[in-house]
Amino acid sequence: MAEKFIAGPSPNIAFTDDKIGRMKKEVFYMSDEEVDKELEAFGFPAPPELCKAGSYIQTTPGKEQDEIRKKNDVVLIPIGCTEDHGPMNPSGMDTFMVTAIAEGVRRYTLNHGPQVSIAFPPLLYGVHPQSHVGMDGTIVLHEETAISMLKDVMLGLWNSGYRKMILINNHGHLPVLQTAVWKFMKEYQLPGIYRIVDWHRAVREMFALKEWGGQFETMFTHACEAETGCGLLCFPDMVNMDYVENGAGAGVLPGGHFDGSVDDTHPSRWEDGEGHNVMAFVATPNGVAGKATAATADKLKKPYLAIMKYLVMLIDEYLEAYPPGTVPDPEKTTLRTKEELAPYLKEPHTEGWKSVYGLSKTIL
Repeated sequence: MAEKFIAGPSPNIAFTDDKIGRMKKEVFYMSDEEVDKELEAFGFPAPPELCKAGSYIQTTPGKEQDEIRKKNDVVLIPIGCTEDHGPMNPSGMDTFMVTAIAEGVRRYTLNHGPQVSIAFPPLLYGVHPQSHVGMDGTIVLHEETAISMLKDVMLGLWNSGYRKMILINNHGHLPVLQTAVWKFMKEYQLPGIYRIVDWHRAVREMFALKEWGGQFETMFTHACEAETGCGLLCFPDMVNMDYVENGAGAGVLPGGHFDGSVDDTHPSRWEDGEGHNVMAFVATPNGVAGKATAATADKLKKPYLAIMKYLVMLIDEYLEAYPPGTVPDPEKTTLRTKEELAPYLKEPHTEGWKSVYGLSKTIL
């Protein structure tokens, strides 16, 4: 059945005719006053909460965290990196951009219930394409290291009772996240819901250019108008626009074949090839691949509002379909039996519970 679309402000923008598309269209056309009012429900923006008591699994007393999980066993896993974002931005920018989203969603669910949990970011350092290698300020992990780290974190969370995981990605290593989730499922065959949300792409309509009816002068790239604006909105104390510079990446072939960070108008995503980009330390030695001088905080309010509303929608759907403590039928979604998994699916530390670390891998 063909998907239906709702017309947007230009041929470049369309919204799916479902509750997700209708939500995004509503946000797209909101006035500044309406956006600010909606953001209040998320307590957004707010200072980073990585060390705030009660904000993360790791900053909450164990007994209190167990009670939170029993009412909502969805966990948000922010994914960031350490990477040069120009002289005006911090190198931990990707991490703080994504934790701001998770923290806003937690604040919303705290007041509108049930509260969702957040795990500390497992990737403070990320994986990078060939063109990023050698850039000062960018710390590159091997793909195998990141995949192993993610699988281990997912297994530990599953063992702790979090069987519905949303990995919120804020960096250009989506293929590695996909591989980690696939390998986790193939190796452990554990029933649950495991979802990657590449947040910029999930709300790509909010990054539309002015000529398309949007707010932005330039397309989303790196350390650009959009990313620098994220910093100005979410962690302004870490951004110093006295040092702002512009820059532009370069290719070795004519353009038009690859998407940027969020647009999906070209045949391939930028991750779908290698060798077509000039090395970053040659093309963008200042770490900037866009028009950062055009950045303002206000332009990023709609993107953040849209992604937080979407994640709340996702959490609600998961809990409605599978209430806390339940998972999809293992005999329909894995190669294991209900009988085999019964002790491992019990509430941790209850009678008959077994740790998943005693369960053998199955394949691959």
